[in-house]
Amino acid sequence: MGKLVHALPEGKPVLGLTSLAGEVYVLRWKERDQVEVYDAISYRLQRRLSVSNCRGFTDMTACEHNGYVYIADPVVQRVHRLSAQGSAIRWPVNDKPMGISVNAAHNLLVACPEARKIKEFGSRGKLLRELTLPDDVIYPLHAIQLTSGQLIVCHGRSVDKVHRVCKVSEDGRQVVQSHVGNEVQPLISTMCPVT
Repeated sequence: MGKLVHALPEGKPVLGLTSLAGEVYVLRWKERDQVEVYDAISYRLQRRLSVSNCRGFTDMTACEHNGYVYIADPVVQRVHRLSAQGSAIRWPVNDKPMGISVNAAHNLLVACPEARKIKEFGSRGKLLRELTLPDDVIYPLHAIQLTSGQLIVCHGRSVDKVHRVCKVSEDGRQVVQSHVGNEVQPLISTMCPVT
């Protein structure tokens, strides 16, 4: 059984959490367009970074290689990129982004549920590719890319007939493996073993 060592200060619900260069970045449900940055060891607040023109948060992730934090904003249909110092740029997704992740090539994967697409962007916002998912992948919420190139996609809302985790081919055209309910954990364990 694990032991709680530190806890973040109480506040609004946390929508996103990531780490970069020994710091923890936190997105909370709030009116202001800021990201809280805490020391990863002491959990003491270090600073707040402003994200100008941000209207909503759904997810965040970080890339150690490039030194950036990325934030998905479905309201303005953009991704915001922050440096550790707080400088920010943003670029259009041209669909509503939901979940985001960084792949082994240090590119950003953006799940666009309403369009049923996964979009891959370079660190400066250049669209590298756009995958339209098969018809049975409904409302993709998040995707990660395996080193094989295949994608693990979480899709479906509670109101949808299907909500599951599946493995999709590298080109995004077919579901290779699919798991629902109690079958999900074994899939994640075999695809993402803890080392």
